[in-house]
Amino acid sequence: MSHGKQFTLFNHQVGPNGWKVDMLLRELGLSFETVYVNLGQREHKSPSFTKYNPNGRIPALIDHYYNDFVVWESDAILLYIVEKYDPEHKFSVSTFDDKIIMTQWLFFQASGQGPYFGQAGWFLAVAPPEERNPTIAERYQKEILRVFGVLESVLSQRQWLVADKLTIADISFVIWNATAVNLLVKGYKGFDFEKDFPSVHRWHTALITRPAIAESLKTKAEAIAQMNR
Repeated sequence: MSHGKQFTLFNHQVGPNGWKVDMLLRELGLSFETVYVNLGQREHKSPSFTKYNPNGRIPALIDHYYNDFVVWESDAILLYIVEKYDPEHKFSVSTFDDKIIMTQWLFFQASGQGPYFGQAGWFLAVAPPEERNPTIAERYQKEILRVFGVLESVLSQRQWLVADKLTIADISFVIWNATAVNLLVKGYKGFDFEKDFPSVHRWHTALITRPAIAESLKTKAEAIAQMNR
């Protein structure tokens, strides 16, 4: 593994969680090398990977400029990056109250968005055909709409989730929201993102059109295309 870059990011072409880290590294202009973990070959469960993340999931990040310090869990990685490499608080906050609120949203993303959206993806698209269950899938599709409703109730009152500025709290939601809109609830009971959740749509559009985030999404699409060749 080359250490010419500051970070090594263990990611997956399709798996969403690593891409939020990719987005933040690009936003801050930090150098990194991506290693795509082959989930089909269960590389994530091999000792060569679990020595970095004992949970055997992506992402994991190695900071080669800080004694090869390793962090796993995507939102913990976001916190690590801004705590250590965002002294100007470009994507973080400085006051105690705002730090708690930002952490609150990261916990909501990790517990309220990621698992439900991920389960919808499993039962709709990933599971073997014999294991797909439309009743279970619909339960999680309803949860996606519920999460969008929570976000709508807040974003109808403000532009960003925390302190009237873009932070890692906002970035943490991007990739799963994109997956939901483009796949998981697309066409579900007449779902219309802009009409049903106008404030979330406005917020999401502002995020995905940022150059660094757009570049990350483009890289993700190219990586998937390369993987499927």
